[in-house]
Amino acid sequence: QVQLVESGGGSVQAGGSLRLSCEGARDPCRFDWFRQVPGKERELVAVMYDSGDIRYFNSVEGRFTVSRDKDRDTVYLQMNSLKPEDTAMYYCAADLQCLGTYTHRGQGTQVTVSS
Repeated sequence: QVQLVESGGGSVQAGGSLRLSCEGARDPCRFDWFRQVPGKERELVAVMYDSGDIRYFNSVEGRFTVSRDKDRDTVYLQMNSLKPEDTAMYYCAADLQCLGTYTHRGQGTQVTVSS
């Protein structure tokens, strides 16, 4: 069941930027961005902890930035210097009840980067 609302995907040329939004993430204990290409394993992109610590994975560090607007219960993924290999469906997921598992998920948004 989709409980987070994602937006911001689209098509860009290599080197371009996109910002994804994920609404509905009120005070997450943990918040993840991940991506998936059909036929491949899901990849973790970034994790934001309630401590404020943010970790980046799979070669996105330095290009992607996670931020949060607490007033809007929204988490963003700013993606710069996009590469064709960043093409994927991007999903957000959060643990909003501190259960150690995802309690809320987004519906996904497609990002396509052309060379």
